[in-house]
Amino acid sequence: MKEKQKRIAVINDLSGFGRCALSVSLPIISAMKIQCCPLPTAILSANTAFKNYTLTDFTDEMPSYINHWKNLGLDFDGICTGFLNSAKQIEIVKDFLSFFKKPDNVIVVDPIMGDNGHFYSTFSNELCEEMKKLLPFADILLPNLTEACKLLDLPYPESELTDEEIKQIAKTLSEQGPKKVVLTGIERSGYLTNFIYESGGICQSVEVPKIGSNRCGTGDVFSSVFVGSMIHGMSIYDSVRKAADFVSKAIEYTIKLETPPFDGLCFEAFLNEL
Repeated sequence: MKEKQKRIAVINDLSGFGRCALSVSLPIISAMKIQCCPLPTAILSANTAFKNYTLTDFTDEMPSYINHWKNLGLDFDGICTGFLNSAKQIEIVKDFLSFFKKPDNVIVVDPIMGDNGHFYSTFSNELCEEMKKLLPFADILLPNLTEACKLLDLPYPESELTDEEIKQIAKTLSEQGPKKVVLTGIERSGYLTNFIYESGGICQSVEVPKIGSNRCGTGDVFSSVFVGSMIHGMSIYDSVRKAADFVSKAIEYTIKLETPPFDGLCFEAFLNEL
């Protein structure tokens, strides 16, 4: 059988400056020798951490863009969803997943909605209710702790969680559809825990030291390395480990260069290691 290059569709916004979303996924997934096919939800001059950024909403263009992909007969080894900022976009993505989901591809839903216990400024409880509709399509769900709590209508914990408490959150999310859940970046005693849950109760953790303060685009770097690794056939544990280690190395280098937090991670120096 003739070898075929693997292909991932990534649904996210594109920022011209400030490494996040598609501006992260495109180089990372490409460096992993996988074709990255971007489906933009919006085009920004810089990420939303900067003041006075320009934004071109792509919602009305998405259906015709997707229809052309359908007419071309495209198929994908993986699909990764990211930041979606309206109920209409979520509905469009739901239809996209319904059409392009195959028995042998992998759908990763990264429900980007907030952090540190709060929604991002563009998000709301109403939009979170819409985001829940994507869970049945996900093979793997990739939320941080804030997003996990919002999806389950739970209060954000005021104290450090035990493994059993984290497991219960992940298990409950898995019952909404995704067979695998990775809860990312849970801060515990100076470490960040990435907790892996697989239906049937299999649990594993990958921990790395917390380095410095929060930086824009860190989750996008993690998810890009993670989904690329999964599409290459790595185990979910090894994929999380590779993503976490890559992010840690990029953060250390970014701090060394004294790069401002809004500029994202200086991951380019390590692309040849992927």
